[in-house]
Amino acid sequence: MPFEVFRDAWGVPHVRASDELALAHGQGWVTARDRTWQVQTDRWRAEGRLAEHLGEAGVAWDVVAHRLRLPDTAQRAYAALGDEDRAWVDAYTAGVNAGLASAPRPVEVDELDRVLGGTTLDDPWPAWAPLGVFLVDHALFSTFPRVLWHDHVVRAARHSGHPGLTDVDPLDLVRLFDPASDGPSSGSNAWALHGARTQSGAPLLAGDPHRVLELPGPYQQIRLACPQYDVLGLAFPGVPGLPHFGHTGGAAWGITNAAAHAAEVYRELLSRVDHGWEALGPDGFEPVERTSAHVLVRGGEPLTVDVLETARGPVVVRGMPPGRAIDQDDVTTGAVPQVGLEEARSVRLQPRVEADLGFASLRPLLRARTAHDVAAALAGWVDPVNRVLAADADGTVLAFDAGLVADREPDDRQLPLRAWDPAHAPRPWRALTPPREVTDVAVDANEWPTAADRDHGSVYAPDRAVRLAHLLAERPVWRVADLIDVHGDTHWAGAGRLLRHVVDLDGLSPAGGAVRDHLLAWDLHMDAESPQAALLADLRAALVVRLVAEPVVVALAAPHHAGPAFDAWFSLWGRVGAALDGLLGRADLGIDGPAHVRAALEEVAARPDGGTWGGRHTVLPAHVLADVPGAHVPAVPALPLGGDQDTVRCTGTVPGVTDRAFRGSVARWVWDLGDRSRSRWGVPFGTSGDPRSPHFADQHPTWAVAGTVEVVTDWERLTPEALPAGVGS
Repeated sequence: MPFEVFRDAWGVPHVRASDELALAHGQGWVTARDRTWQVQTDRWRAEGRLAEHLGEAGVAWDVVAHRLRLPDTAQRAYAALGDEDRAWVDAYTAGVNAGLASAPRPVEVDELDRVLGGTTLDDPWPAWAPLGVFLVDHALFSTFPRVLWHDHVVRAARHSGHPGLTDVDPLDLVRLFDPASDGPSSGSNAWALHGARTQSGAPLLAGDPHRVLELPGPYQQIRLACPQYDVLGLAFPGVPGLPHFGHTGGAAWGITNAAAHAAEVYRELLSRVDHGWEALGPDGFEPVERTSAHVLVRGGEPLTVDVLETARGPVVVRGMPPGRAIDQDDVTTGAVPQVGLEEARSVRLQPRVEADLGFASLRPLLRARTAHDVAAALAGWVDPVNRVLAADADGTVLAFDAGLVADREPDDRQLPLRAWDPAHAPRPWRALTPPREVTDVAVDANEWPTAADRDHGSVYAPDRAVRLAHLLAERPVWRVADLIDVHGDTHWAGAGRLLRHVVDLDGLSPAGGAVRDHLLAWDLHMDAESPQAALLADLRAALVVRLVAEPVVVALAAPHHAGPAFDAWFSLWGRVGAALDGLLGRADLGIDGPAHVRAALEEVAARPDGGTWGGRHTVLPAHVLADVPGAHVPAVPALPLGGDQDTVRCTGTVPGVTDRAFRGSVARWVWDLGDRSRSRWGVPFGTSGDPRSPHFADQHPTWAVAGTVEVVTDWERLTPEALPAGVGS
């Protein structure tokens, strides 16, 4: 299929082809060449074959992938594609396979062979692989892991024997240990400025998605051009098109996570019968589909995963002690036998129910010429549920939600539903409201929505949207060049809430009092060069270390039964770090907040000078090889960073564990609807996933100071790439 590849100074690929299918082939080819290791490992994840290549390090993921039936769901969604969409995906997959066949062998593969022995083999991508890659990128991105955490809090508290926990309302406990904040993996900012607020008179869109800082990064800067369209944006390596962020010249879009309750968790009561399993449903016991998945483990023994699926969905959590959470007030008297049952948790996933991953939206997005075209394209979006900002060159700016949302009242979004309760039976998806026009400024930052008809979730981020609105109100007129001040803002309102606990403390030593006074004189900006930000981080860490030892917190250390793939959602260190403000005020739970704060201040005062925040706050990227014992992990420069977990400039840490940033802005983007060439973009590391490439981490210094790089649209300024013989023709 004929296509050409051009590069700018940052190595960003600009792919130009004779038609849409040739362009899809070219996108697949260049992605496989630029991100060889990444597309290989994501494909192994999609198939539930990570352990086959990584050994024991891949087992946890493979188990949850098969329990959730992710490979089967992706295959179903591929089979349900329309003919034109399937041909487009097939062209992309063929390009990936062609690119992998000619790509240099990844250094990570050599490292695997050195550490584990043998040879890492790979086979061609199956046709459904792009859907599988997209699915595994988002399978744990919804709110269902959060509901599993809520469930664990209630179960652990109920059976702890601690009077402070057993007497508290379950939803109060849930809100205490999961306050409004970013989750362990998701979050984002986006904002729109109507032309009335810009120097050019045309709209500006901007933002940055927040995820785990993976190396290579989860987004790929790319341009796709053919006679039907010329669009640039941020792609998922392994997935065709530009699902989340794009600019077609006439229209542009960007998303944030809506924090919506979409995937639903069910309490299941399973009964073993001669031929397999049954589950209690609204009308009695029902058959459970049972299959087995065989997982090969490199250097180890293979294992078999027992896969169960009820009428609600795949069973993801098993092994709960029989009957521990079967409460008589949950069921009609006599409806549930008292013995012989296993309690489990199933998940109702939108893509599984509908056999649809929203891929029918991807090609129309590339063709969008107006903001309303973007909204029409995303009418078929499925998951994850996103908030969308769209604008066009004619000046229209729209804000709307996209995806399939569960139709539940707010209190039913916090905890698992009862599979046997008719009131909790699966319902049709909730209808979303039409797009609304923006005439001034719009901000999306995972916040509690002001419009009730956009409230689809239960836990939202508290501060970034308020801060963004404040920043955008400070100037009457904005230019692209001004937006670095927004992307780079480090003010953390959460620090102010924490410092309220030090204001009236008595009994401090002179040194402890000096630390307190120094913090109270601070402007709450987590700047890299700030010594007060470092002091605040020390105080926060000391408090986390103290509070995780509190009996009410220790009770939550009970086994969660969800498996190691979900450990991040059950980490007490992370949860306590997010809940500090609330926990310090809970004397009713036996927590002496003032005593903890006093002791923590004295501990910080007794330490040597902690320097500046940026002296210890550097990036801690996640890499697949990090879980393989003895493997060398590619490194990036340890540059000082500003920001923190819920600042606009997101660089999240785990207080009490590390001050290094494991999550944050995985891309930054600015779309100018007056002139696309004035747009900007950036990623944390670089366009290449190969540590040998000059473009592996060349954008990291720019990213570290919240900057972006130029978007080049003039083909004359690009360098044509010499393609291997037989490629692109």
